[in-house]
Amino acid sequence: MEEHLLLIDTHCHLDAAEFAPDRDEVVARARQAGVACLVVPAVEAALFADVEAVCLAYPECAPAYGLHPMYVGRHQDEHLTLLRQRLQHETVVAVGEIGLDGFVAGLDFARQEQLFVEQLKLAREFDLPVILHIRRAQDTILKHLRRMRVRGGIAHAFNGSAQQADEFIKLGFKLGFGGAMTYPRALNLQRLAATLPLEAIVLETDAPDIPPVSIRGQRNEPAKVAEVADSLARLRNLEPAALIAATGNNALDVLPRLRHWRPHA
Repeated sequence: MEEHLLLIDTHCHLDAAEFAPDRDEVVARARQAGVACLVVPAVEAALFADVEAVCLAYPECAPAYGLHPMYVGRHQDEHLTLLRQRLQHETVVAVGEIGLDGFVAGLDFARQEQLFVEQLKLAREFDLPVILHIRRAQDTILKHLRRMRVRGGIAHAFNGSAQQADEFIKLGFKLGFGGAMTYPRALNLQRLAATLPLEAIVLETDAPDIPPVSIRGQRNEPAKVAEVADSLARLRNLEPAALIAATGNNALDVLPRLRHWRPHA
């Protein structure tokens, strides 16, 4: 990827059913907003083919494959075998979306941990970074990452403490900031976004989820990563172009296969 094309959405579920009616228009708006690359993480084995299809259809889309903790009830042991097969493809930029969710009631946390550890093993085997889903599980995830070192990755939708952020950074992770940061009451997120080392931050949308305040309650989309960049630039008293360049380079550093990705011409 050319160094001047650095507005990167490091987390966008472009394969989601919410985009089925107008996916071409969504991608066109992202291009118009200057988005150079979108990382599309899978959440379950049944959707691996959909992620692959989206990434073949839109050259700025780069795939990641993983088993999301919120769908723990759907994951079977054989899905780890399917994941392992996917990770052998050199087009894959990360293992994800994986992690732990202690927020949603009724999810089998022990099974989540088992699947998380197995996916960390795969990430280590294939020397791939990981894209982490973390809700009310920061310290547990850090415990596993210390025990099973991987080549780093992204703590998606980071919402931990400054101390936890420092621990992730020490382990080679970047922290993903998106639409949640744009809400007036998101004071902790804004404080973190303003004060954490700039080299530790990447941009994301999590589209179709977590819309910025400007489209509260509506479907999010990858073009809105430009709005996230503007918001973060204001918090850090930077020019948007400088913020985009820095966070884009951070994304390339933590997801090195993006450097060879073919952006839209």
